[in-house]
Amino acid sequence: MMTLLLDRIFKLSEKGSNIKNECIAGLTTFAAMSYILVVNPNILAASGMPVAGLITVTALAACIGTLLMAAMTNYPIAMAPGMGLNAFFAFTICITREVPWEAALGIVFWNGILFLILSLLGVRKKIAEAIPNALKIGVQSGIGLFIAFIGLKNAGIVIDNPATFVSLGNLSEPATMLALIGIVGTIVLVSKNITGAILISVIVLTIIGFFIPVGDGVLTATPEGIVGLPESISDTFFAMDIMYPIENFAHTWDLIFALLFVNMFDTIGTLIGVSRKAKLVDSEGNLPKIGPAMTADATASVAGAALGTSPVTSYVESAAGVSAGGRTGLTSVVVGLCFLFALFLTPLMKIIPIMATTPALIMVGIFMMESFRQLDFDDMPSLATATIAMLAMPLTFSISEGIALGFITYVGIMVGTGKYKKVSLITYILAMVFLGRYLFELG
Repeated sequence: MMTLLLDRIFKLSEKGSNIKNECIAGLTTFAAMSYILVVNPNILAASGMPVAGLITVTALAACIGTLLMAAMTNYPIAMAPGMGLNAFFAFTICITREVPWEAALGIVFWNGILFLILSLLGVRKKIAEAIPNALKIGVQSGIGLFIAFIGLKNAGIVIDNPATFVSLGNLSEPATMLALIGIVGTIVLVSKNITGAILISVIVLTIIGFFIPVGDGVLTATPEGIVGLPESISDTFFAMDIMYPIENFAHTWDLIFALLFVNMFDTIGTLIGVSRKAKLVDSEGNLPKIGPAMTADATASVAGAALGTSPVTSYVESAAGVSAGGRTGLTSVVVGLCFLFALFLTPLMKIIPIMATTPALIMVGIFMMESFRQLDFDDMPSLATATIAMLAMPLTFSISEGIALGFITYVGIMVGTGKYKKVSLITYILAMVFLGRYLFELG
């Protein structure tokens, strides 16, 4: 009876799948992306958010988003707080722009609402198509560099230097050397296509940390237990200040746009990439349910803001489950349930040292840098635009500044080389707005 019901709901037979394949695929996807349960809380904590409950928030947001995707599309695509989006939240909005974390959650909320409106109106994809491809590549690669830079900084591999801004840290420190070894080991595992390579590296480094002396103790603390009840999210639940972005619109409009920009291309790129691998696209290469998929993504971001996390988005690691045979939303349901069950392992996740998450950040950065190879290196305007946007993000420690400089650079080059007719109206408007913001600040 249950088999027939699941087959009817998820159209398993029609998609050429079965319950066993979907369950294996769900477990595979979860293993590939479960590192977010540790990495996301560490990144969000840098914003000043209360640490207690962030693992619970991350798991609940991932579960809700993934189940929404399953219900609205029947696609084997999982969701969770996005890498890059969480870095933007913590390091650009909260640290660089000095926005309180409650207000930053308000920005995430309005970003999700705007995202939802654009999705329902069907104009989100049109906006995405109007932005030059070089800028999309530069932004994605730049976020990758930014995330990797944060990882190197957290591990002490890169440190600040008053003379040269940054310099090499003390690699003789056991914890720093452990992180460096972990980076190499993780890349080796990923190169060998080992499922859950990032998760494996986090676990191994955490275990080794029990034997690494740090101060009066060791790198990895002794857990209070193996299983336990999830921590309360009372500190962050509906703590968002939704009026702050409205009352301080002149100070936050560019942050809302940048968040929307990054989320938009991250979602569309992931959906198209994973759906092609799962053979969900039609004869023309289009994703039939891209509208509902983007609506699920936007709704999940609003829910995530209410829980207390950065925007929720589709995860490219879903491709691991697709490779394992996942073809329907049942795969996503399994992933969502895994996130719930993982909450009862919170005592173990709490002891994972930040050093053990460094390889995860580096690996995510490397994955995001892969898009740079899509550039035509003989096209100077495109190459210059992508390079400036990419370099500006880690060097200014701000994703939004990288986006702004990318727009200004692209329009300036295209106008200067007489190719102004190839620039979309949306790109012109955004470049002028960003340029005006800088001129206003100077004035």
